Amino acid sequence: MPRPPRKIAGHPVMITGAASGIGRSLAQRLSRLGSPVAIADVDATGLAETASSLSGPVLSRVLDVSDAADQLRFADEVRAWLPAPLAAVFNNAGVTTASTVADAVPEDDSWLFSINFWGVVNGTRAFLPILKEQGSGVIVNTSSVYGLLGMPHQSAYCASKFAVRGFTDALRQELLGTGVGAVTVHPGGIRTNIVRNARIRHDPEGRGRTHEEIAAQFEAITLTTPDKAAEIIQHGVERGKSRILVGPDAYVFDALARIAPTHYFTVMSKLGARLRARQDKVVSPK
Repeated sequence: MPRPPRKIAGHPVMITGAASGIGRSLAQRLSRLGSPVAIADVDATGLAETASSLSGPVLSRVLDVSDAADQLRFADEVRAWLPAPLAAVFNNAGVTTASTVADAVPEDDSWLFSINFWGVVNGTRAFLPILKEQGSGVIVNTSSVYGLLGMPHQSAYCASKFAVRGFTDALRQELLGTGVGAVTVHPGGIRTNIVRNARIRHDPEGRGRTHEEIAAQFEAITLTTPDKAAEIIQHGVERGKSRILVGPDAYVFDALARIAPTHYFTVMSKLGARLRARQDKVVSPK
């Protein structure tokens, strides 16, 4: 059951992964709505571009979310900067890889987990004391539709996003009665650079596609813009939702997880055949 509504627009927020994609769109949207925004990302250039696009107060910090000690230092900086109680902490930074389980490179999986899962844990542990002292606010952790269903060639990504889901669900129960909430976000296909920035050493499907071709084909079937995702996330948090599905494909994944928990991939394979036909029409960049 949804919790009572919570207002975040117009109140201070913190967002990681803010150099591009959903993080940038969240920062821009909430800044337009009057929120002072603290933003962080490991990409200094992209982060500076985001900061320069914001219309209101901003605290910008280059940050590797996998560094727990630096997350704690950043939380102290945010605490000192806050002009009002912190309304929301968006642990949003994320990366991906693509590989079969047999061919996976352990270093790539460790890199992914350090950001997708431990980055969320580090951010939660760093900022939760601020929210608990206030007795208000919400932790918003980005999982994925791949945190609802396991998908081939995405074992590490799925594992990290299932972990975010479990971690946040457990946190939510611990926070009952404190005035602080915990929300899990499950985006579907969003038009971001996550696949272009992925670690893909060769085509996991054995079709000989280049990294650029894989990224282009992913982008051809994405259904939701980062701006639309930011709108959905903001409204979901403010309506008191504990879990937010982003995009029409997210609702398909959620339904399949419920009605066909062990046979969903048979259904998806049929849909995939149709999508493959569309993908193969994408012209590779020269």
